[in-house]
This record gives sequence, C-alpha cells and structure tokens, in this order.
Amino acid sequence: MFLKKTRIAVLVSGRGSNMSAIQNAIEKGELDAEISLVLSDNRDAKALDYCKEKGIQAKYIQPGLFKTKLEGDAELEYIEAIQKINPDIVVLAGFMRVVKPRFILAFSGKIINIHPSLLPKYPGLHTHRRALEERDKETGCTVHFVNEVVDGGKRIIQARVPIMPGDTEQDLAVKVLRLEHEILPKVIGMISRGEISERTCPSEPIQYTS
Repeated sequence: MFLKKTRIAVLVSGRGSNMSAIQNAIEKGELDAEISLVLSDNRDAKALDYCKEKGIQAKYIQPGLFKTKLEGDAELEYIEAIQKINPDIVVLAGFMRVVKPRFILAFSGKIINIHPSLLPKYPGLHTHRRALEERDKETGCTVHFVNEVVDGGKRIIQARVPIMPGDTEQDLAVKVLRLEHEILPKVIGMISRGEISERTCPSEPIQYTS
C-alpha cells in the first residue's frame, strides 16, 4: 500500500534554522515527510537562499501594511498559496507575525509553532530577557498547536535548560535554539504518525530530555 509523505508548509521570517532542522531530519531518514512550500514575509530572508540551494519551493509574499500580524488581502494570499499544496502540517518557524482567525480556520488543527520559552511563561517577544529579569532558574522552548490566543494553544512538548550565573540573552538564545532544532522535527514525526493531534493533545506537555 502506498503511503504519501507528510506534506509540510513552513512560514519563516529570517534565517530559517528551524526549517533547516526539519529538512536535515528528512534527509537523515528520521522524518517521512517533505517540505512542500516555504513562504517568507521578508524578501531578504536567508531561508529563501537555503531553499534555493535545496530545491525547495519557496517564495516571498508581501505581508501587507501591518508589522506584527498577517491580515487583510495579504493573509488571503498566504492562505491560497498554502491551500494549493494541501499540507498536512503548517509550521510557524520563526514567523514573526501573529496569524489571525481566518488563517487558523483555513488550517484548523494543522498549525504548530515553536516558541522560545516554557509556555505559558513569556508569550510574545523578548523571552530570554524576561526570564533573566525574573531571575528564573531555567528556560526552554515549547512546540504548541496554534489557536486564536498568541502562544496560547495546546502545548505538545517542552525542552528545558538551566540558566547559569552570568548567562546573557545571547547565551540563552544559543542553548534554547539547539533544543528547538531537536524537538520540532520530533513533533512533526509524532503528528505524521498519528501519535498526537490537537484533539488528543494532553493538558500537560511532554517533557523532552535529550
């Protein structure tokens, strides 16, 4: 029986390191999937260069007038582009815009996001700075399903790292990014194998240990 590969659409804004982590897992045979489309809201995103090198379909779509959200005609253009590839999973991988209800409804239950904090702590921006200001003893990252609350969807998995004396925001960013690269492909594999869905996601996230 022929089983189709899991089709992934990825939205990016910058260098696309999490997208690269997904592609690396695919190339290593750890994921039976394909990145079918990458969309960027940044014409100069390094992720677009990476996709060109790898032969991954990718394009910049002008994101509209708003700086922090995807709305209006631009939102509809993103939706239509993604619908053309009929994805199984839509991944927000460093996509620096809030997606709104129309986008979420178009891909209901299929959208996941990687966020650099231990949600529900520190949704939004400047997560490492906030963790240091609060003198937290640990930080980490969360992969979660996306709903209409910013960084408020069901948490799938979390990875933790200790905050050491003298750590800076940059130190934490490096530590956490390494874990992001590990847990995001893991979650995509879980979803593609039917091990978890938005409907079956437990109330408490899986705690990842590397």
